Amino acid sequence: MNFSMDPRTRKLLEEIQELVEQELYPLESQLETAGVRSLLPGLQEVRKKVRELGYWCPHVPREYGGMGLSLVEHGLVSAVLGRCQLGHYAFNCQAPDAGNMEILIKHATPQQKSTFLQPLLEGQIRSCFAMTEPERPGSNPTWMETSAVRDGPDYVINGRKWFTSAADGSTFAVVMAVTDAAAGRYERASMILVPLETAGFRIVRNIPIMGHAGEDYFSHGEVLFEDCRVPRENLLGAEGAAFKIAQERLGAGRIHHCMRWIGICERAIELMCRRAADRELSPGQPLGSKQIVQRWIADSWTQTQAARLMVLNAAWKMEEDGQLGARKEISAIKYYAANVLQKVLDRAIQAHGGLGVTSDTPLAGFFRDERAARIYDGPDEVHRIVIARELLRPYGLKVTF
Repeated sequence: MNFSMDPRTRKLLEEIQELVEQELYPLESQLETAGVRSLLPGLQEVRKKVRELGYWCPHVPREYGGMGLSLVEHGLVSAVLGRCQLGHYAFNCQAPDAGNMEILIKHATPQQKSTFLQPLLEGQIRSCFAMTEPERPGSNPTWMETSAVRDGPDYVINGRKWFTSAADGSTFAVVMAVTDAAAGRYERASMILVPLETAGFRIVRNIPIMGHAGEDYFSHGEVLFEDCRVPRENLLGAEGAAFKIAQERLGAGRIHHCMRWIGICERAIELMCRRAADRELSPGQPLGSKQIVQRWIADSWTQTQAARLMVLNAAWKMEEDGQLGARKEISAIKYYAANVLQKVLDRAIQAHGGLGVTSDTPLAGFFRDERAARIYDGPDEVHRIVIARELLRPYGLKVTF
């Protein structure tokens, strides 16, 4: 197991970090005060530059126009992009589009690839992923109410979803819906591609997150399907395969998320250190002279380094043994990295005092947007159960959810 970086990768990370600092950091304050729509013209110019430099879609195979990076390499890039809320969007590897690209590459028909995947890869459109429902626990994605009933050449979809991230402004949704209620727990649902302009689809609202509803890509939608009719050729993969496809999507997605959180932690530590060095409590007495602040910095760096190595190890193991072989490691990083993220951000905000809860630094936005890290893609409690189940299995004890 060797996580040393070759010169090419090191140079790539340095170049990407320089681009993020020069092109994206200056836009952060406007993102908080004016919203992402005000930034879109400028962001399109940054995206154009990213593409010209050859950094476009780092997670996508070269034959589909991406950089073709390995999971470990993309994890390293993701940590750099995570230092800014706009980073992944600028490089066209933002969630949920990144995961949607991956499952479309693997499971879409040629026609689906032409209609949905190609413009997504080119950054001409965005997409969303509709799985979670307000009346059902997100921790159990096999239990859902939204249905897709065959009617001649079509599926007719009815149901309500929420936390359909980035639905505002998207062109299509990947929807999980029950197509056979009598089937087994893991074969009941299918994935269906639904253009958002389809009659019967409606965005009810952008859900306020800690008082901030957001807009466009930076939003979480509650959406409604009312006799929403789409052709059966919009089925993604086999009927009844939604849970299996979702698991494929979430495995790599958790690596991406965790490395993005590492990048946020590293940015927060930098801001905390700068504040500790520059802020004086009285003439000649910097904030960083206090042992409690030194402890915050030391603990934050140590925990971030531990999380970073855990994530790289999980990415390596997933490449070596597949997703099932790395399930303990994937669950471990999901809840461990999310908790480190929350602790580091909280310390950084505390070190900034009142400034930390304003939009004058990116810390408050990170804290607001990322508190949900301990909930989405499986809450902490579920991932702990997964680890315990795997560890207890050889001893003959069966752990169920």
